[in-house]
Amino acid sequence: MTDHILLVSVDKEARRDLSETLSRFGYQVSAVADGDGAQGLLSSDAPDLILLDDPWPGDLDADRMEAWAQDLPILVLCGEDGMEVALQALRLGASEFLAKPVDPQELAGAVRRIIDNVLLYRRGEFYTSVLRHEAPSLLVGESAPLLRLLADLKAVAATEATVLILGESGVGKEKVAQEIHRLSPRAEGPLVAVDCCSLPETLFESELFGHERGAFTGAAQRKPGLIEQAKDGTLFLDEIGEIPAPIQAKLLRVLETKRFRRLGSATDLKAEVRIVAATNRDLDGMAQRGEFRQDLLYRLNSFVVDVPPLRERREDIPPLVRYFLAHHGQSKRIVKRASASAMQQLVAYDWPGNVRELRNIVERAIILSGNKLKVDPEHLTLSRTPASAPDDGVTLRFDHEPTLAEIERSYLKLLLERHEGHRSAVARALGIGERTLYRLLADLKASSEATE
Repeated sequence: MTDHILLVSVDKEARRDLSETLSRFGYQVSAVADGDGAQGLLSSDAPDLILLDDPWPGDLDADRMEAWAQDLPILVLCGEDGMEVALQALRLGASEFLAKPVDPQELAGAVRRIIDNVLLYRRGEFYTSVLRHEAPSLLVGESAPLLRLLADLKAVAATEATVLILGESGVGKEKVAQEIHRLSPRAEGPLVAVDCCSLPETLFESELFGHERGAFTGAAQRKPGLIEQAKDGTLFLDEIGEIPAPIQAKLLRVLETKRFRRLGSATDLKAEVRIVAATNRDLDGMAQRGEFRQDLLYRLNSFVVDVPPLRERREDIPPLVRYFLAHHGQSKRIVKRASASAMQQLVAYDWPGNVRELRNIVERAIILSGNKLKVDPEHLTLSRTPASAPDDGVTLRFDHEPTLAEIERSYLKLLLERHEGHRSAVARALGIGERTLYRLLADLKASSEATE
């Protein structure tokens, strides 16, 4: 059955153009010039959606608009600076708005989405449908690298294989882990994620494996660890390269035997969990230097997923931008769009921080664009220095013969200033993990205090 659209526009050319556009997408369109004409048609027919063009007819008042919105979804078209019109329409019950000029595909997609959502609401299925189909931000796009990644995820998700996710910081490794879990037979179980950088080494074993009462000072009662909390689900170990050496051996035992022991216990427990790990470090190099167990690496290499950086899938940037704009606008029911020139700059940028950086840039642009319905280049806070440019050379100056600790301290201070205090960026620049950087900073601070 063909969906029926009631188009209300005072502009004769707009009525003609919009009618032709929607007809090409298979919709039946009835076009009227004013509120009375629309009311007459509503009395004799039952359209599936009202498309209201800006400016509104003079005989369309708030009461009539609210009455329409009680029975039918309303999609409003606004001028580029029509924020007030959009807000008024939403207050009166409109479902959504689009800024003009509107892309035909975008218009047809919005009409389809709104009509489908109304059907789901009527069946009581809307919220379960949204939860079931909402895609993690990384998985937005249709580039060849992303499609290959999706195929790999679908294949491995159906198995019980241990998965190692590789990729630069910000590419969305945790999103990939979430997708593996969502597609797996364990999807009904919990997904427990742990940032291995954030766990103090002294508490790592207790947090991962749990402990018995009295296992150490302060252990007043038995506590299940993360492995037990993830029972029948997935345990995601982010930044696995930061796991201390003693814990690496115990994790290896879990992977080999599917068994573990709580701290302070002599009883083996079954590890009913799938392990997915991730890192942005070179584990092969770490293994060769003796910083990571080679046998553990063999186990983790059961299935490797390499997530491509954003600069290698630039065709996914426009749909990602639209996704972030729509996601941010859901709570306020105001969905902005990026201008062609802004989108051009976003696609050309190298994105050293990958999808995470793109999301942050888009969210800042939404704030900076204020009441405008469109994000323009002046709202983008992109780095002025091309991301692919190498770092400048470093010169450290001292008025005396420095010690090695002084050189290290000065170099770290310079890097922290260069990266505006972002320790994760400093760790990447040094080729070390964040945990290693924290220990180094603590050691240098202690050394400085001891010499003062």
